[in-house]
Formats: sequence, structure tokens, C-alpha cells
Amino acid sequence: MVRNFIFLALVALAVTIYALIECVRARPNDVRSLPKMAWVAVIILLPLLGAGLWFWLGRPPASAYSNPKKETRAATGAPDDDPEFLRNLEVQRRQKAREEELRRKEAELQAREGKAEETGDQSDEGGNPTEDTPRHTP
Repeated sequence: MVRNFIFLALVALAVTIYALIECVRARPNDVRSLPKMAWVAVIILLPLLGAGLWFWLGRPPASAYSNPKKETRAATGAPDDDPEFLRNLEVQRRQKAREEELRRKEAELQAREGKAEETGDQSDEGGNPTEDTPRHTP
């Protein structure tokens, strides 16, 4: 008989502590019926009854726990099921392709400049001599 009483007392203590921790962690504007500090006092002063009342009347709705006013990512388990992750992969792929294209064009431009310097072509694109080339006057 005493063992059962001790067991029930431990269960009541565990439930009270759980209710108290949950009450303290809840946001004040989500708590129902009484102010948050009043619920803490009720749970402490009426251990098992206060915990029961907290779960029945004061506890925030389940939606307050699952979505705390911010958009959360769906817990799919696999990143390839997340559309945002896939979008980021596509953006990264496009950026790498652009960078590679820029590197290729830059190498091509440097090759053209090197070739122009080797041939000694000192005229501008229009075929007109530049300032550095001597002008022939007839």
C-alpha cells in the first residue's frame, strides 16, 4: 500500500513539474484564461489540481506550439523533397555556369590581346592608325 502511495506521489510530482515547465516556456500572449504568472502560482500552490487545470484551461492551443509566428520548413526528412532547397541548388548551378562563361570569355579576350601584340598590329578596331604609329605624309 505504501509503495502505491509513493508511486502515485512521484507521478503527481512529475506531472506538476512538467506542467510548471510548460507554463514557464509558453509565451505570455498564448496562455489562456489567466495571466502566465497566475498559472505558475496555481500550479505551485495546488500541485496536481493546478497542473490539471493548466492542461485543461490554460495551455496554449497546439497550433501555438507547432507554428510560433514564423514560417517553418516542413520536416520531410530528405532535403531533395524541399522546394526551397531545390531552388537554391538551381540558383547555385546557374551562378557557376555564369562564372564559367565569364572565365571562358576572359580567357578568349586575353588570347586575342596576346595575338594582337604578337602581330604588332597597332591600329584600332576601325583600321585607323593609333597615336603611337608613325604617320606617313606624301
